[in-house]
Amino acid sequence: MIAHLAYAAGSPCPTLVLDADAVPQDDGSLLEYLAGVRRRLEATGNAQVLKIALVRPSRHPMFDLEYRFVQALPDAVHSFDLRGSCGHSILSSAVVAERVGMLPRLSVGSRVRVKVLNNGDSVVCEVDAVDRDTARFTVHFVPPEAIPVTDLLITGEPRTTIAVDGELAQVSLVSSGNAYAFLDARTVGVKDPEALFAGGEALFGTLTRIRAAVTSHLGWPAGGAFPKIAALLPVDEGRIAARAISVPSWHPTIALTGAVCLGSAVQIPGTVPWQVAQELGCPDGLEIITPGGRTAVTAAVQNTDGVAALSWASVDDKRVTFQGPLSLDPPAPATL
Repeated sequence: MIAHLAYAAGSPCPTLVLDADAVPQDDGSLLEYLAGVRRRLEATGNAQVLKIALVRPSRHPMFDLEYRFVQALPDAVHSFDLRGSCGHSILSSAVVAERVGMLPRLSVGSRVRVKVLNNGDSVVCEVDAVDRDTARFTVHFVPPEAIPVTDLLITGEPRTTIAVDGELAQVSLVSSGNAYAFLDARTVGVKDPEALFAGGEALFGTLTRIRAAVTSHLGWPAGGAFPKIAALLPVDEGRIAARAISVPSWHPTIALTGAVCLGSAVQIPGTVPWQVAQELGCPDGLEIITPGGRTAVTAAVQNTDGVAALSWASVDDKRVTFQGPLSLDPPAPATL
């Protein structure tokens, strides 16, 4: 079997894209197969690839692609998380799908409509530029109907108090694109963006322990990739600094779904992101400043009879590079 690699700028690693019709269809056999794929990645010097996308042409007339994301976990080759999504991998999948003939040739202005099987998201990848090996997109997350912003709160409350190391921490648990825990970095002793971006093992350990406490509070499986966590600070008008953890270390920027989730969360009164945005004058658009660059996100919210609802959220200027094919033959044995 031939798989393909593509890299979306800002992602922790490339995505390995597989034809969903060419792999086992039940989860048990699929994960056994993917363990063998990971051994093949290791054998070819690609052990750093922890994102796997399964794609096929959509059978639904409203979509072009069906996409399923698999997060490989670093603790063992047979360890995976199937629950979440990855916006960078969605874009990588669109580029690969064109290369292998699942999609028509990409051109400026064309749109690839993707159905995310993990969580039911509808994502539109709009092509802004394309050349031989790269494409640049604006990505739109569009729910089937506007979602009341308070429905994005995982626990139904804008802030949740978590016990961590004998102390209490306040986080906002929001799910939009992916599930995130957001906290004000000042509550863990970080006062400015420079200190946030320079924070090393001590800060990483603090955020990791908070995330573990959140996972336990939610009753979600320990050791998985979700919820993700990000610490925030106000910068100036329209700009928020963010530092996020990915698998298995600091995220070099912020996940595309993390940008969507943060852009949505600033629209929910009482949340940590909303409070940080209020300090900045409550801007319509948001620029997220990270150690690896800047990401602009816009969340469109409509108010009907006093109820604020998210219509869509968009992130622009996302660049993807096609890295080429990778043979998975002969498949590595997948003994669990």
